[in-house]
Amino acid sequence: MIKLQNINKTFRVVKREPGFGQAVRAFFSHQYEAIHALSDLSFTINDGEMVGYIGPNGAGKSTTIKIMCGVLTPDSGMCNIDGRTPWRDRLNHVRDIGVVFGQRSQLWWDVPVMDSFELIRDIYKVESRLFKRNLDELVTLLDLTEILKTPTRSLSLGQRMRCELAASLLHSPKTLFLDEPTIGLDAVSKIAVRQFIKKINRERSTTVILTTHDMQDIEALTERILLIGKGRILLDGSLNELKKRSSERKTIIIEYIGGSPSLRDGMTLAEQREGRIVIELDPSIVSVSAAIAYVSAQVDVLDISVSGISAEEMVAGLYKEYHI
Repeated sequence: MIKLQNINKTFRVVKREPGFGQAVRAFFSHQYEAIHALSDLSFTINDGEMVGYIGPNGAGKSTTIKIMCGVLTPDSGMCNIDGRTPWRDRLNHVRDIGVVFGQRSQLWWDVPVMDSFELIRDIYKVESRLFKRNLDELVTLLDLTEILKTPTRSLSLGQRMRCELAASLLHSPKTLFLDEPTIGLDAVSKIAVRQFIKKINRERSTTVILTTHDMQDIEALTERILLIGKGRILLDGSLNELKKRSSERKTIIIEYIGGSPSLRDGMTLAEQREGRIVIELDPSIVSVSAAIAYVSAQVDVLDISVSGISAEEMVAGLYKEYHI
């Protein structure tokens, strides 16, 4: 179990005005600004959960992850992960966690991938039989057979990310921190990585904390989201609860034959061209069926599609609501 309670973290950042004179002055006298990265941050994550940790840049996501990994020490507050305080018992703590940063590598750049895996085994002191079992499973699931002898620098981004995932799981961690694990990947690689993460969570009961700006990752992998803004948890719930909280606005796309149809209350024109109209609908004023019937009475309808608000739109709406 992961439990954070009233975590606070403040950074002192040097500030100066631009220009050579100000640079010389700053050499002798520094001006600092206090940046409150986290303010009374609290949440609990149960074993085996997959949680999406989302928020805009500068909200405090990376600071939280670094505290949970034991890299940073908070100014105050409590963080308990499987009975340990990460920054006080770091050596034992890191044996039970895996971390993947989409823009940083834990693989050695100029050596074959297998050599990196062997080094990671030695660092974590993984028993030989467990290492072989995990390696065989990960190589099969992530399709790494053909690239184990290839230096990391020669891998494509998708190949490297699959190797990064394998490296983070070789020591059988109980908790996996993923920071932008699909950044820059093509559609095929993204699907493969998502399927692998779901399989590991299902079969090993690995707790997964996913930090990403890609809402498709959130929708595909997580049932619970934590929204952070200005160092505070603003929302803790499922995507379904988020949809209920957000506007129930619908989008109707109608292809038709005939003149331009008129609209009634609750229907807003979003886009129109010959033979096609896009309508934003407020179901509290007019139902989807009533809106379709209203348009159908005026034109010959060829095709209709109805969609709700997307996850990106919901999150963007929350950012606007909370002024973050």
